Amino acid sequence: MSGISHVVMRQLARRGLVVRRHPAARRQRLLVDRGVDLVLDVGAARGGYATELREFGYTGRIVSFEPLAAAHADLVRVAASDPRWETRHTALGDTTGRQEIHVASNSDSSSLLPMADQHRASSPDIQMVGTETIEVSRLDDVAADVLGEARTPFLKIDTQGFERAVLEGAETTVPRLVGLQLELSFVTLYEGGMLADEAISWAYDHGFVLVGLDQGFTDPGGAVLQADGVFLRP
Repeated sequence: MSGISHVVMRQLARRGLVVRRHPAARRQRLLVDRGVDLVLDVGAARGGYATELREFGYTGRIVSFEPLAAAHADLVRVAASDPRWETRHTALGDTTGRQEIHVASNSDSSSLLPMADQHRASSPDIQMVGTETIEVSRLDDVAADVLGEARTPFLKIDTQGFERAVLEGAETTVPRLVGLQLELSFVTLYEGGMLADEAISWAYDHGFVLVGLDQGFTDPGGAVLQADGVFLRP
């Protein structure tokens, strides 16, 4: 842990304080090690992931995809001063056209899939409050424009159970990727959503290896329901 000695860490631990390395710092080291020159930020919401990339030192291109109108408007404002950060007002999936997305009260839990009972039980304060008609594109259809001359692109997908469809729409793009980050669900939070075992198997079948796992969504009892998995080609 850079800049903090083991003696200091032990002293803090005796006082009940534990110093942990931020997951984004470890991810940044991985991106640097693989020379990532483009991050495809799928399910960008209001730009939190991309902002974190910048805060921890990533200087390459970012292309963020966000379908919800309000979230995308905020995303555009956040990215406006960054010439190497591009935004796209669309979802990614396995088809092209207009679809209805289920809009959640906290926006970030919105999904093209219906919310499952396990999600409602684990976070009763989050409800679906309506629908919105959005554009859906296939990554393969926009890849030539989006990837440009990128040599080592990295794909991050945070789409609330819709990961399978995103990957199915990226069949010809996947071989160009040096790595990816997937939201791994250990229980069904969205009906028909991709679960962790399927996602990890898909990644290994396509030549990636799990190199990082960070805790995500938990239920009130402390059970981990989701984690973010980072995969790289060996």
